[in-house]
Amino acid sequence: MKSAVETLNPTRVRLSIEVPFEELKDSLDAAYKKINQQVTVKGFRKGKIPARVIDQRFGRGAVLEEAVNDALPKFYTEAVNEAEIDVLGQPEVDITELKDGETLNFTAEVDVRPSLEIPDYSGIEVEVDAVEVTDEDVEKSVEQLRERFASTSPVERAAEDGDVVTIDLQAKVEGEVLEDGVAEGVSYTIGSGELLDGIDDAVKGLSAGEEATFTSELKGGSAAGQEAEVTVKVTQVAARELPELDDEFAQLASEFDTLEELKADSRKRLENMKQYDQATQAQERVLEKLLELVEVPVPEKLLEDEINTRKHNLEHHQLGQMGLDLEKYLEIQGKTVEEFDAETKEAAVKGIKTQFVLDELVKQEKLNVNQEELTEHLMRRAASSGMSPDQFAQAVVEGGQVPLLVGEVARGKALAVVVEAATVKDTNGEIVDLDDEDEVEQAADVAAEATEADATEADATEAAEEKTEG
Repeated sequence: MKSAVETLNPTRVRLSIEVPFEELKDSLDAAYKKINQQVTVKGFRKGKIPARVIDQRFGRGAVLEEAVNDALPKFYTEAVNEAEIDVLGQPEVDITELKDGETLNFTAEVDVRPSLEIPDYSGIEVEVDAVEVTDEDVEKSVEQLRERFASTSPVERAAEDGDVVTIDLQAKVEGEVLEDGVAEGVSYTIGSGELLDGIDDAVKGLSAGEEATFTSELKGGSAAGQEAEVTVKVTQVAARELPELDDEFAQLASEFDTLEELKADSRKRLENMKQYDQATQAQERVLEKLLELVEVPVPEKLLEDEINTRKHNLEHHQLGQMGLDLEKYLEIQGKTVEEFDAETKEAAVKGIKTQFVLDELVKQEKLNVNQEELTEHLMRRAASSGMSPDQFAQAVVEGGQVPLLVGEVARGKALAVVVEAATVKDTNGEIVDLDDEDEVEQAADVAAEATEADATEADATEAAEEKTEG
């Protein structure tokens, strides 16, 4: 076999491959064997029909077609390995010449990973939000904890903001009561915004036994997105009573003996959260700066596939779980189809560039992923998907997605290397030290988000669900 490579553009090549006919022998033998198993000829036992008889009865062309179909992938792969090119996606194959007994010539056009030059990135500088926890932040945190320990007691008065009401609901669309539009004994905190738009105004001022009717758009069920006439009846009004903020509350709500200790712990927790957010912000901004430094051509076919994948995951996984379709989602977001398409394309381009650049850095820096790092990443992925680690791992293995997870961790390590070399300052002008044991995992999450690696999670979840159903 002889092969030659022609570069069509930085992301696409054409392989021209010439195969001497004698190298097709194994594929021809396999073709005769396969046809032998599929046909019967009077006077010959099944599987024992001579090649010349098959040629006479079924035509030499049928045998050649079968042999070529068998041989093409093998010679294509051999040519790719010989040329040492990193192909992306499936090739477009064109048979240019097939002469029985002489030669097989064909071409294969395929996208390739572009050759990238990563410049010196040590000069990258970014600014991030300073970690500042105010007394107000602490008070808000403690107040939220206080809300969790609130008690309720029934009152003989009209409902007010903040009260917990027990209500019966009935929804009608075009005058007909919906089968799934009736609910009784629903507990609702006025002002929480957890039910229907307009319900707060409807129930405020009502006492137990009174009802009101309002119009609202249904958020779920058989008539999701439609306007409905909703009748709400209040069966009980209960006032919420918050516990006193004192040492007794601290002992009730935490492992601390005093309110001051509880507040000090809340401050520390808030600082840790803000430090985590600060690190994520630094990694995102460093990544943006890195992508600006590198010229990255994007293969058109790969971009098209990436856009379609992102749309599929949004519609069939994220929106499907929320009971929404794309049209409704865009309406809620206040976006046109054109705006959505433009944003999806922009995100897809960034995702592809991120993957190319970080993968090149992995090679440049000779970064490897060990078993411990892979396991830790897998467990984090499993937690975010709502699956057990064992269940998620099984789905990933069965779906052949282990290399994808390895790639995510490796890209996280590459980004962490760049962040470590960069200068990160906060808004107060202070140098931020991001040396943290979770830095690589955080960076892996940032890189995964940019490259839409949650597709791995979606695919694994889907695979697990299918297995459960089966």
